[in-house]
Amino acid sequence: MMAALIFWLAIFLVLHTYVLYPVILRVLSSGRKGNNAIFDRSEDLPKVSVIIAAHNEEACIEEKIRSIYSGTYPPDKFEVLIGSDQSTDRTAEIVKGFQSQYSSLYFEDFPERRGKGNVVNDLVQHATGSILVLTDANVIFDGDTLFHMVKHFKNEMIGLVDTNMVNRGMKAEGISYQEKAYISREVGIKDMESRIWGAMMGPFGGCYAIRKEDYAQVPSNFLVDDFYINMKIFEKGKLAINDLQAKVFEDVPDELKVEFRRKVRIGTGNFQNLREFWRLIFTARYGFAFLSHKVIRWFGPFFLLLALAANIYLAFGHLLYQIILAGHILIYLIPMADWLMKRAGVYFAPFRLATHFFSMNAALLIGFFRSLRQVRSGVWERTARR
Repeated sequence: MMAALIFWLAIFLVLHTYVLYPVILRVLSSGRKGNNAIFDRSEDLPKVSVIIAAHNEEACIEEKIRSIYSGTYPPDKFEVLIGSDQSTDRTAEIVKGFQSQYSSLYFEDFPERRGKGNVVNDLVQHATGSILVLTDANVIFDGDTLFHMVKHFKNEMIGLVDTNMVNRGMKAEGISYQEKAYISREVGIKDMESRIWGAMMGPFGGCYAIRKEDYAQVPSNFLVDDFYINMKIFEKGKLAINDLQAKVFEDVPDELKVEFRRKVRIGTGNFQNLREFWRLIFTARYGFAFLSHKVIRWFGPFFLLLALAANIYLAFGHLLYQIILAGHILIYLIPMADWLMKRAGVYFAPFRLATHFFSMNAALLIGFFRSLRQVRSGVWERTARR
């Protein structure tokens, strides 16, 4: 009985976080419009400080700067602050070249590599805007990106506004389509959470906006700064929402090995944040979303392993569980089949998605054990830019 309970509970929790929870959100969000206390373009818009921590971004920093300054937000209402985190390429040279063209562009070239969070912490001290837009160098703005983020801050309860990341650079042979499917699904889930509770669970780290007064300095050894900042907003009792009109563009990762390393780093940072914010699971507004969307998913690899172990035990003497175990084993063999098909130049979408799912859970498992050791530095290698 205990093994059966463990098996079915583990299966239920995995199904809940990936299948049932999005269905619940769809039902609860039906007909809800979300925040409607917004600025219009004729009003006196708040000043914005766009903050970018850059490390070896010569491939994209020019396009990034141009996308900001070519937007529709009033030019006298924003500034751009860029900090180079010990870049060894032409990043500093390119940014300095724009300073004569844009007087509102502030640049600081840090000689020591300290990680994104520490650079952002320093740049915030120089920011003069009441709204901070924290964004990555490779995330390109739409013309109206700034306005659609900032318009929501007319509502004093709004503490954070996330963007809608649109992927570029799809390739059939890599993982880009699977990563895009995952990201698009996450955007939809966050949008529904926004409309139901104003409790979106973690912004797209490449671009989001917060009030300067609500910014919380990220601990120097934290690996996932955006989720930390998001949860600090919740600790203040404020709301975090998503706006699908605030579009940004990024080349989606394509190499499984590179993306796996990134997922391990994110997984490690997730468990750092869980130790910091676990009490929010028990709050009325944020708890169900935090538990269903994040915490259960983070422990997903353990539930998968528990289900497999319980299934093996139950298969001794139980025909039903023997049949289930056969299917269980076949599912776990899908990544190998996908690898063989890929070598033959065949790309089968369901198999590609299964490989992506198992690799994400493997990364979470490694991240959990890494988080048990003391993480001394927030420095990490960013994904290669295309």
